[in-house]
Amino acid sequence: MRRIAMAVCVAVVAGGAAGVWAQGAPAKVAAPTGATHLVLPPVPKALLPETLAGWEAKAPAERVQTAAALDPANAPALKEYGFTDGATCVYKRGGETLTLDALRFQDASGAYGAYTYYRQSGWPKEQIGSGATSNKNRVLFWVGNTLVDATFSHIGPMSGSELRELAHGIPLPEGSQALAPPILANLPQASLDGQTTHYAVGPAGYAGSGGVLPAELVGFDRGAETATANYTLRSGPATLTIIDYPTPQMAAAMETKIRDYIKAGKQAHPAWTKALTDSDAASLEVRRSGPLVALVSGDAIPEESHKLLALVHFESDLMSVPQPMESEVAKTGKLLMGIASLVVIGCSAALLLGFFMGGFRVLYRIARGKPASSMYEVEFTSLNLRD
Repeated sequence: MRRIAMAVCVAVVAGGAAGVWAQGAPAKVAAPTGATHLVLPPVPKALLPETLAGWEAKAPAERVQTAAALDPANAPALKEYGFTDGATCVYKRGGETLTLDALRFQDASGAYGAYTYYRQSGWPKEQIGSGATSNKNRVLFWVGNTLVDATFSHIGPMSGSELRELAHGIPLPEGSQALAPPILANLPQASLDGQTTHYAVGPAGYAGSGGVLPAELVGFDRGAETATANYTLRSGPATLTIIDYPTPQMAAAMETKIRDYIKAGKQAHPAWTKALTDSDAASLEVRRSGPLVALVSGDAIPEESHKLLALVHFESDLMSVPQPMESEVAKTGKLLMGIASLVVIGCSAALLLGFFMGGFRVLYRIARGKPASSMYEVEFTSLNLRD
């Protein structure tokens, strides 16, 4: 009887589990029949439109894949800034023409760097895109990771609004590619001439934008990047050069090298640049702050040069990395505690089951007038043999 009862229980449990599994199992979906629909990636938006505020392209915009094809003279600098591709197009409206060259870079830092490379000091500021400047009939502006060089046959009062319309239609990058160079945040803002800022990541871009130090002394081969800007101080103009190195240790070594180069004067090798030669030797000063090395040059008095240099301060932004709420040791301890709890519950259930089943049997024997335990009953087989 016990074996039969156990078999019935096992069958009932197995049947219930099978029913639960059948309910939880996902239903089979019939394979779709008919034509297969392919989802194609979106077509990339063109850098330059066919029409713009009444301007009509003479021919479709020409795609440019290399910097040498777009600007051979400045191709090395464009490569340093991360040039990827571009487009050029000539528009006409009436008897006037508009030539647009759009240069796209890997990120916004490259577009800004190329913008400061082409922009000459003293060009007035314009309100187009993220930054703009003009020189007679030529207008430069950058937005996102794109630099646009526009040349009008005749500049008009509506030329700025026409280029602003173009800037709104230029595709923008996403994520970290849309960020401007972080080194710009280290430039002091007081007395800064914003139209003289130059950003470089290589020797060609640094030398082409009027770098103060010889390009081979900066250390671009070590991953350095520079920001240079002019300041109008009370005693005279000053130029601040900030060099950002990957590590403070590298910056300390380069600070010593640059300081020794400045002290060498006319005996320095390589020879001083024109910017250093035209500077007041007493105002030249070098200082390091973390991975930044700053140099002041120009004609300001040493006191003001020192104050400007002291404003350059590196602050590291520490980001807390989220740690797991529980360590592996704590997880293992919880697992062992769970196993122990299951063992205790199982043992308790077995004892209670034995108690109730045993108690039921005792009551049954007492009700029949027998002792509570059967250990006192003598059971033997009698043969009843008689002579």
